[in-house]
Amino acid sequence: MDSTVILEVALNGSTTREANPHVPREPDEIAEQALDVIGRGAAIVHNHNDEPMFTTDGVHAVEPYLAAWRPVLDRYPDALLYPTMAAGARGVPVQRRWAHVEELARRRMGGLTLVDPGSVNVGLLDDGSCPEAAAPEPYQNSFSDTEYMFARTARLGAGPSISIFEPGFLRTALTLHRHGRVPPGAIVKLYFADRLQFGLPPTPAALEAYLELLEPSGLPWSVAVLGGDVVASGLAELAVRRGGHLRVGLEDHAGPGTPTNRELLEDALRVLDKVGATPADPVTARRLLGFPEDTGNS
Repeated sequence: MDSTVILEVALNGSTTREANPHVPREPDEIAEQALDVIGRGAAIVHNHNDEPMFTTDGVHAVEPYLAAWRPVLDRYPDALLYPTMAAGARGVPVQRRWAHVEELARRRMGGLTLVDPGSVNVGLLDDGSCPEAAAPEPYQNSFSDTEYMFARTARLGAGPSISIFEPGFLRTALTLHRHGRVPPGAIVKLYFADRLQFGLPPTPAALEAYLELLEPSGLPWSVAVLGGDVVASGLAELAVRRGGHLRVGLEDHAGPGTPTNRELLEDALRVLDKVGATPADPVTARRLLGFPEDTGNS
């Protein structure tokens, strides 16, 4: 096959150094690893700060993202970067939970926002346990929250990274897309779950179920396995052969050993080489996602 694939590296998430000593947690470490993976073929980088994901006030700071991203954008001004947002903050309005995402987009930093169009329980593992770090309550975004995030993304000239934890998330996003309420530059992230007990497992049938919903829209899409290994599962190769893109990284990985983000990216690059595909650089990724030409980072 002859295709160009957008590779994303999710650098850290909530992964601790106890779980993997190679995970970057400080802004300078995040910047260093982001520069490394972009130089080796990634076009999108996602990271968390060292603030807890599950908070009561819903606030995440802008400053650690700026510190990590400025060196990256100085070297790769078209790189696509995006943050996370707080979960577990029931009753906290989306305007507060999403404020740092909006401020980064207002400053034209990173090009992508985060839109999670639904609610989900994410903590339960296949052994019946729920880790202490998991959300004690559902991660919640209402329809009005979702509409707000898409509308603000459009007004700010960014593209939305659309997280799909459950099939209902996708149906919501596709309905809004059909009605013109999803801005250009969107990429749909199909999140499959291995040990984590949400959504769909990383199987061919599960991918086909999502694609049956997704393909009439023409929206670009990628796959990731949270709490697993997207390459070892075979899902990465299957997705690339079906026209999709890939996400890897220490946020998601729960396979054997303690790999680095570079090593996980190299695994993805070997999949591309096997099927005759090439990685998109940031400029090409923006074109594939349909970004207007004047929406680069400043």
